[in-house]
Amino acid sequence: MERCTYSRLVRTTVTLSEPLLRRAKRRASESGVTLSVLLADALRIHLAQKPSSAAEPFRLHTVAGKLVHPELDLDRTSALETLDDELNFAALRNQ
Repeated sequence: MERCTYSRLVRTTVTLSEPLLRRAKRRASESGVTLSVLLADALRIHLAQKPSSAAEPFRLHTVAGKLVHPELDLDRTSALETLDDELNFAALRNQ
């Protein structure tokens, strides 16, 4: 593990799950370093990584002849459910 010495160290509090903390303490002990050094090294490695590239933009594929109702607001899921219910009710009523 890379060890860096900084001229000014600060204390902080972090919240970790008990299993994660146990694993971190075990790894620090096995590596012969303190928990602080292990956490600092892990943060340094994580922060040095370049962010992953953005995912490709979503592309909606449509099927010819199967168009969405033009007055339907696709951002409102309640509108989608209402239209679905209305279509199902109309089909049942026409039987």
